[in-house]
Amino acid sequence: MAALTLCLAGGALADDLQTVSDPDSLGFSARRLARITSWFEAHAKKGDPSGFVVAIARGGKLAYLQPTGFADYDKKIPMRPDSIFRIGSMSKQITSVATMMLVDEGKLELDAPVAQYLPELKDMQVVKTDPATGDAIVDAIPLNLEPAKRAMTIRDLLRNTSGLVYGQPYFADPGFGNTAIHVLYAARAPFRRDKPIAPFVASVGTLPLLHQPGEVWEYSIGFDVLGRVIEVVSGQTFDQFLQSRLFAPLHMVDSGFSVPADKLARLVAVPGAQPPPLSDGDVGKPQTFFSGGGGIVSTVPDFLRFCQMLLNGGELDGARILKPETVRLMTTNSLPPDMHLAGHEAGPAYGTGWGLGFAIRTNPDFSLIPGAVGSFNWQGSWGTFFSVDPVQKLILVMMMQRQQYDDHGFYFNAIRRLPYAALKVPEVPAPRASGPINAAPLIEYVGRYDFGGSASSLDRQPLVADGNSWTGLESVVAEADGLRVIKPVDGGPAARAGVLAGDLITAIGDRPIKGETPEAAFRRISGPVNVTIKLKIIRQKQADPLVVAFAREAVPSHSVQLQVRVADGKLVVEATGRWSILDFDKGQPTPVAVRSNDEFHVESGDHTRIAFVRDVAGKVIGAVLNPGPWEQRGALRQIGQALAE
Repeated sequence: MAALTLCLAGGALADDLQTVSDPDSLGFSARRLARITSWFEAHAKKGDPSGFVVAIARGGKLAYLQPTGFADYDKKIPMRPDSIFRIGSMSKQITSVATMMLVDEGKLELDAPVAQYLPELKDMQVVKTDPATGDAIVDAIPLNLEPAKRAMTIRDLLRNTSGLVYGQPYFADPGFGNTAIHVLYAARAPFRRDKPIAPFVASVGTLPLLHQPGEVWEYSIGFDVLGRVIEVVSGQTFDQFLQSRLFAPLHMVDSGFSVPADKLARLVAVPGAQPPPLSDGDVGKPQTFFSGGGGIVSTVPDFLRFCQMLLNGGELDGARILKPETVRLMTTNSLPPDMHLAGHEAGPAYGTGWGLGFAIRTNPDFSLIPGAVGSFNWQGSWGTFFSVDPVQKLILVMMMQRQQYDDHGFYFNAIRRLPYAALKVPEVPAPRASGPINAAPLIEYVGRYDFGGSASSLDRQPLVADGNSWTGLESVVAEADGLRVIKPVDGGPAARAGVLAGDLITAIGDRPIKGETPEAAFRRISGPVNVTIKLKIIRQKQADPLVVAFAREAVPSHSVQLQVRVADGKLVVEATGRWSILDFDKGQPTPVAVRSNDEFHVESGDHTRIAFVRDVAGKVIGAVLNPGPWEQRGALRQIGQALAE
């Protein structure tokens, strides 16, 4: 891999995050790391108009930095490592850090009412809830309001529990609210990039809260309100504060709310129709509305430095931004287990909590994101993503630019998984059998083996991985009497059985959900593949409950699978799921040689070992990759047929 050196403007910087180091010295397999380049290049060659920049750092050193495709597809301008992107909601983490800098300095109290700093938000009313269901009554005109039980605090803004929401159609994603309140927010407090933050916040003060402060997590405009809090407390405009207090000390030389004329050639174009004037994407001229929730532009190298500061406990290259204990607080789950969640970005169903501005991985059994428990991450609506794993000291950053929000997850899954799949693990001595090998007929091993949701032995997940996705329930939220279905997977087992969006699951099997923690309910939804699950459902406008039953299924897009077959008298292994794993690539059958009874190995590459597991009757039922402390276990899901020799 050729080393890439960035010549960045500004003061002298350490070289560790500028020049790509030897991958092997950082614990990566160079061959498997190269899969990342191949994966993104393949999608660029298919005509995907989104170019990409991907960076990986480990232990404070740059392991990978690669631009792919075009910064402007129509003009065929190549992507470059320092191309400038609209980072959307990754602005929220920058705003959170800026907020906590003032908390560290004693100028801002975390649990103080927001109205202490912004009097225009004093005595906000809250939409009344239905006593029977606990849901807000949003269909009554005029709205039925009541006083807030307590004032929303700075902490509430940081953790999305303020009661504020995003307006529709500004944030037009089907997983977020689209009630009359959300429409009202868009109408009475619109985002206008030609106006300052102050009148926007004043408009917010005329609106009701949808939830009582502290009672419901809902993604919201709270980070934009924080931008105004920072202005009032610091005496600077928000953009000036970020530039002088955060971007300059961290040498984030290309970050801000707009792109100056001399850098416009590096601004990535949005495929298709370009952003209209006054939109979030109109960053080619100076701004007056400094959106702390989604208005910042940056580069992969800049954001890598921001993440490294957090991984270092608040310091980078001698610049102390936050106290170490403050970073720990921000990156620790702050949501209680019984918190109601309106939306599908956090909660027990996703093994994800929320700290003070960050999504936190809390449970690997349900999380769709690899990494150690305590890893933190987020993404932006324009197609940007980052993740920080404190245990592996690993930072992942990917940026692309596109407007089709539904397509982002496809690419986010790649940057979440491919780097972990490239990590090497400590080798465990495994001597060959000293005596004669009583090799079994190769046909006994033929079949498809499922290894769960992770391609990395450093992120081992149970075979019942990806939580409720085995049932095809893409998004559910906990309510007082059960689990509300937000979205079933089109064509998935639940949808085929008749489950609809809006259904309330009140029982799993013969046991009701009411009274259980959400995590306990989600664990009962998950289960082995091919085992039937029965759900009791209450459907709107139907008096009698329904009972649906269907078998759980593996989800190929999330699982790692190996196909074992016989070819030319040898056992060959090929990755057939979404992801390659260890020495086994997609589309490339790899022969393995006999090592001992029921164990084989790859004679080249990283010498991956595969040992087959038998039941008490002697029948092959699974396989183990690299047996030992870092092994990955897979179950035989489908017995195959040997190919002719």
